[in-house]
Amino acid sequence: MPCLLVILMVSFPRLVLVGMWLFTHMLNRAYHGLLIPLLGFFFLPITTIVYAWMVSNHRPLEGMNLIFLIVAVLLDAGSHDRGQRYYRRR
Repeated sequence: MPCLLVILMVSFPRLVLVGMWLFTHMLNRAYHGLLIPLLGFFFLPITTIVYAWMVSNHRPLEGMNLIFLIVAVLLDAGSHDRGQRYYRRR
């Protein structure tokens, strides 16, 4: 079941963020306001999800957790790069 959630998060990160905002308090615990999650929704959705999960589960920002956060940033950056390549070919 956790693998299915990870696949869903990587495939549809913005839908997962909306679901987290509607059905849980993870985003409220991680971010005190609406600006950062809103910017995360548009620019770094996977990173926003991973950081909210880490903060709401009281995980420190070191070791393997830092690696998870770096991988999330790289996944977000890779998704932006694929879009640029698509529009350059057109």
